[in-house]
Amino acid sequence: MALKEDDETRRFLRDLMTEKEIEEFAKRLKAAEMLTEKIPYSVIEKKTGLSSTTVARVAKWLNGKGGGYRTIINRLHHHRSTQPRRELS
Repeated sequence: MALKEDDETRRFLRDLMTEKEIEEFAKRLKAAEMLTEKIPYSVIEKKTGLSSTTVARVAKWLNGKGGGYRTIINRLHHHRSTQPRRELS
């Protein structure tokens, strides 16, 4: 919450987690995003490489009381939609 820029966040997460843990974190977040888009588990498993058990666990947390996945997905989507679009060169 105290991190102000994307680069600070990347550096902090890199110091906090191993490369493998960061990859797993990214896959689970991607799975949560795909679940919010109603993409079938089998497609999520194939695209992320996660097991069906892990996808089911992400779905449980996504739809649970905590709301952590939903909060970050909403903020990321809002952040992306407010960023200026870059022209392709």
